[in-house]
Amino acid sequence: METQNQIKRVLSEPGSIERIVRMVAENPDLNRTRLADLVCDLFGLVDVRGRRQRAGCVKALRRLEQQGHVTLPPRCRKRTVPSPRRLEAAVPEPAGVPAEVGGIAGLELVLVQDGELIKVWNELMAREHPLGAGPLVGRQLRYLIGSGHGWLGGIGFAAAALHLRDRDAWIGWDSDGRGAHLDKVVGLARFLIRPGVRCRNLASQVLGLCVKVMRSDFERRYGYAPLLLETFVDTSSFQGTSFRAGNWIRVGQTQGRGRQDREMKAGKNLKDIYVYALAEDFRQQLGLPVGSGRGALGIADGQDEESWAEQEFGAAQLGDVRLTRRLVEMARAKAQNPAKAWSEITKGDWPATKAYYRFIDQPDGSPATLSGILQPHRERTIQRLQAQRTVLCIQDGTDLNYTNLDQCEGLHSLGSNQTGAQSRGLHLHSTLAVTTAGLPLGVLRADCPQPHPKPPKVRSRNGTLTAPRSYQVPIEQKKTFSWIEGVRDLNSIARQIPGTRIVSVMDREADVFELFDEWRQDPRIDLLVRAMYDRRTAAGAKLFESVRSTPMRQRCCIRIPRQSARPKLSRQKARPARKGRVADVALRYTQVELQAPSRPGLQEKAPVEVWIIHIVEDNAPPGVEPLEWFLLTTMPIPDAETALRCVRWYCLRWRIEDWHRVLKSGCRIEEVQHKTAERIRRAVAINAVVAWRIMLMTLLGREMPELPADVLFSDVEIEVLRRYAKKTG
Repeated sequence: METQNQIKRVLSEPGSIERIVRMVAENPDLNRTRLADLVCDLFGLVDVRGRRQRAGCVKALRRLEQQGHVTLPPRCRKRTVPSPRRLEAAVPEPAGVPAEVGGIAGLELVLVQDGELIKVWNELMAREHPLGAGPLVGRQLRYLIGSGHGWLGGIGFAAAALHLRDRDAWIGWDSDGRGAHLDKVVGLARFLIRPGVRCRNLASQVLGLCVKVMRSDFERRYGYAPLLLETFVDTSSFQGTSFRAGNWIRVGQTQGRGRQDREMKAGKNLKDIYVYALAEDFRQQLGLPVGSGRGALGIADGQDEESWAEQEFGAAQLGDVRLTRRLVEMARAKAQNPAKAWSEITKGDWPATKAYYRFIDQPDGSPATLSGILQPHRERTIQRLQAQRTVLCIQDGTDLNYTNLDQCEGLHSLGSNQTGAQSRGLHLHSTLAVTTAGLPLGVLRADCPQPHPKPPKVRSRNGTLTAPRSYQVPIEQKKTFSWIEGVRDLNSIARQIPGTRIVSVMDREADVFELFDEWRQDPRIDLLVRAMYDRRTAAGAKLFESVRSTPMRQRCCIRIPRQSARPKLSRQKARPARKGRVADVALRYTQVELQAPSRPGLQEKAPVEVWIIHIVEDNAPPGVEPLEWFLLTTMPIPDAETALRCVRWYCLRWRIEDWHRVLKSGCRIEEVQHKTAERIRRAVAINAVVAWRIMLMTLLGREMPELPADVLFSDVEIEVLRRYAKKTG
């Protein structure tokens, strides 16, 4: 790809400065404009259409003069900012604009090229846009939003910001890459829907029209096609709703500096940064490797044996680059021997063993926390989500039992068995992302929260002290609050990847009204929850009976996997063995309104509209407990096919149970020996990612048998497997 000329870099070289000084000395009568033209000709500073880059050259020459390298001819006249050409009166207000964008007659974008239209554009911006008409900088395009009702607004494009930390990190380029290709990014500098226009979805519709025509118009005018658009949203005045609706991506926030903030005062409002990719492979066109920045990733990208640990942990911000390198080495070694203790993995290598324990034994307050260690893997997981149209984010909790660690500090009670013996450990609440085919994409969130202390007893009417009722305890102090925190976290992810549909899948423990009330306040994702409580609906009927009484919509088959027997453990009941079978079930569904519970703080809440799906095995074999599920979802269910899709998605909830099993049995996380709960959490973070990769490798072989072996294995490993397969036939 063509790279833009690095004018300042070219002219700042010692040899270039000597030639410029000689040129000024030999031509004392030159003015600055003519000097810039000669410098452009001398160094070949032209754009893609062969036109001199005069403005950039003059700017670079002024910088050289400020640095004392050259003395330029004096300015011929004092520079003034030209006033924009405007109309003699305000632009007439549009008439008869409908309330919905679909009713607008003749909606179009008119490219501003002649003198009369530029006056209209300037007049609109000067009078009605907070930033006025400009001036805009760099290569520019202007549009008027036309219709049969009159001018509805305008749009202006100009040069992109020179430096944006969050944008540059999202793209994945360094300072050299930015300098070479910044001209491929164009800024949406003005976007105006006139204040008097009240038309739903107009802004997002106009943005959609704009991205369709802007690239070709820009190429016709300037000789090349841009790859990326950027804009800023001042969150003190706007929410960016129209940009999100138009599939623009929020990539971060500004630092409060303007284009001319050379003294770094950062005196401007912080703004959200939104970008829109005009080409799906824009990173490759910019010369960046696959996986650069925060772009979409394939499921198996970067999962080869040599680089996976660097990809998943290498960007960890732990306060010391040596700690990050150590984390990568530990993860790679653990993945090669997941079931072994660290002393066995190192095989007597005392420095390696000592390095592991130094990492795990970081002091309290260190950035090496569970979330800090997981953060780079989380970011890579979000990139994998970005490549999917729909993802299932499964929440669940499991107990990690460390009763044998008598001296370990920070563990809490997991409960007691029938003899009163207490179990001690940590509760792990996680969110695992999987595709709709069940392939694990990564661990988005993992937390081992501290248990809330029991609320103090309250005195009843008869004077006795009793524990408060459940409804008297705030939801923030309950274990169920973890599910709500998980939904909030998924909403934050949904803001980053608006093109991906996120469905949060949860078991019966998440069936609390507060969860659905939380979703109602910010419905960016969808919920799919197995119902536990047969609560009242707004119509006064019981929830389960309201769907049981509806006609059967379809029959389908649900595969029930086999289940091995489990002896009684300290907190778990004994479980008999179960054979695998296929259950023939009846499917029903209907829309209901969940009534808010009649308890303080909730009774004034309005009902929440959801859909309930019911499947029941009405002809189960003798001696077998029939299957019956009630699924609550915020997704509309227009037909039986959609309902069946929700049932299939819920069946994938067991993927997180599989991940728990790999974490405990495969990585043996419950066998670590550490002195504090915080150190155990660090070990959990490393093993959580290792367990995810083991699970991914297993399922990729089943679901994608055509995948090349070198995606996951090194050449040596492939050769060993090939010889083993040949030997065993």
